[in-house]
Amino acid sequence: MSWVPTQQQAVTATPVTGRWLRTPIAAWRLSRAVLHILWGVAQVLTTWDRLDARARRERHIDWSLKMLARLGVTLEVRGQPHPSAKLVVGNHVSWLDIIAINSVMPSRFVSKAEVARWPIVGRMVTAAGTLYLVRERRRDAMRVLGLMAQALRDGDTVAVFPEGTTGPGGHIMPFHANLLQAAIDAPAPVQPVVIAYREHGHAVSPSAAYVGDMDLLQSLWMIVSARQLVVRVEFLDARTVAHADRRALSEQLHHDMDAALQRTIRENTQA
Repeated sequence: MSWVPTQQQAVTATPVTGRWLRTPIAAWRLSRAVLHILWGVAQVLTTWDRLDARARRERHIDWSLKMLARLGVTLEVRGQPHPSAKLVVGNHVSWLDIIAINSVMPSRFVSKAEVARWPIVGRMVTAAGTLYLVRERRRDAMRVLGLMAQALRDGDTVAVFPEGTTGPGGHIMPFHANLLQAAIDAPAPVQPVVIAYREHGHAVSPSAAYVGDMDLLQSLWMIVSARQLVVRVEFLDARTVAHADRRALSEQLHHDMDAALQRTIRENTQA
């Protein structure tokens, strides 16, 4: 059985003294990341609306790759994205997951509605075609399911995190199957994507996990302070799901993704 850090361990595993010694590097990374975010906002406000779909995709990938670099994060990719419209199903460790996936395969993510109101970045997230879900409204999931299915029919790639929250990264938490119905209704293939983070001395990175009472700024500082932080994005084989049962589909996806994650953690432990 692989070691799985608790939330408290995930936040405190890296010694405080080590963080303090890396403050100059972290501050440099943070300043570059902030400037890159402002540059992204400027593009959204000035040129984004004039770009065609291909140009937007290229800009999306370029901005995301550069953002990872400025944060000091190395990207590894395993497998290939399905070439056409699909529902991407990923495990959720951090807000950084979205940037990592978009570095390879720009997607329209389903997100909580509060993100649209975030200072500065909310405008960028909206411009990326995010589909917002109002969690407080029980019936809003039906509205979002319709939007997802239509986006898939229109040829878009839509991405969801069926765990519904972030976890420490050592295992995949139970899935909520509801949003998978969009792929069945469209119909469109489903492609599982497994996100795994490691850093110097840790097969499962404690710096990447956005868990517990941590806020966005604390998470950002943990990431820029990390030593040799690597995110692996692994694309498992896409599968046809027309007429599938969403609960059975959810269970199979969870099984396959957790098996892939545990394999990656074992590889990181032996490295």
